[in-house]
Amino acid sequence: MTENYKNLAVVILNWNGKNWLQKFLPSIIQFSEEAEIYVIDNNSTDNSIEILKREFPIVKIIINDKNYGFAGGYNEGLKKINAEYYCLLNSDVEVTENWIKPVLNLFERDSSIAAIQPKILSFINKDHFEFAGAAGGLIDNLGYPYCRGRVFDDLEKDNGQYNDETEIFWASGCCFFIRSIDFWEQNGFDERFFAHQEEIDLCWRLINSGKKVFYTGKSEVYHVGGGTLNKQSAQKTYLNIRNNLSMMLKNLPFPKLIWLLLFRLCLDGIASFYFAYKNGFSHLWAVARGHLGFYAQLPETLKRRQKHQKSKYYKTKWLIFRHFLGRK
Repeated sequence: MTENYKNLAVVILNWNGKNWLQKFLPSIIQFSEEAEIYVIDNNSTDNSIEILKREFPIVKIIINDKNYGFAGGYNEGLKKINAEYYCLLNSDVEVTENWIKPVLNLFERDSSIAAIQPKILSFINKDHFEFAGAAGGLIDNLGYPYCRGRVFDDLEKDNGQYNDETEIFWASGCCFFIRSIDFWEQNGFDERFFAHQEEIDLCWRLINSGKKVFYTGKSEVYHVGGGTLNKQSAQKTYLNIRNNLSMMLKNLPFPKLIWLLLFRLCLDGIASFYFAYKNGFSHLWAVARGHLGFYAQLPETLKRRQKHQKSKYYKTKWLIFRHFLGRK
């Protein structure tokens, strides 16, 4: 296996995140000799650009003309980066020694692999998995995303149980390696998502096109989580509901799509009261807004439906019932 890794771009999307850049760029620079490091700035109003120029002159800067969100921000910025591989990295991630080599080894080993995620552990509680990705993303037959090492809000301790390399359904946008050719063949992220679940949608499209998504436990990073939008944010609930429904409409085959969307309408209604009880009334309204946002995007989403869909996409059936009722 070659040791000469070139044409890798580690790309961090930033919006008013100067403190995260100052805290975590040193580890990225230290342990990323194989890569060029970029920051795409989403029109920040703090002094992020000045800090980058003064404290991290090795980092290349791309400035977007407005805040396009996660999805659109990367789409815009990556147009200006010429690399064989992209690593899309959240600004609140600490990387570790040798975090790049296992990923690129895996890319070299199998040309059908389009995207890869490393093990994502919590920066706050380093012996536990982190919410955003854990040990690789999966999805159940109702369209609910979950992870090895994380089901809904329940997180596992890392005891080496996921030190493997295996195919998964989605790789986390927290630390998302992808071949640039595959990113652009899918027209990148769906910019309408703005943020949340755009990486799941992209991975779903990759899988529908015959590509693979993988996880490697030989690479580790630590994620703070909630650095840009708190997990209890009503806006995050809204985006997750709207984007999840749009993602299913784009990628699922008929007739499964029809009964699933109707069933999800009922389940989301029940979930809205749970969210309101747990996090406040604003979350009940966020679920309703999520459905209204989905309907507003319906014509364009139908235009973006994939030409090919797969029926057996899920790893677990009835996850929500097994978890909340069966306590599994």
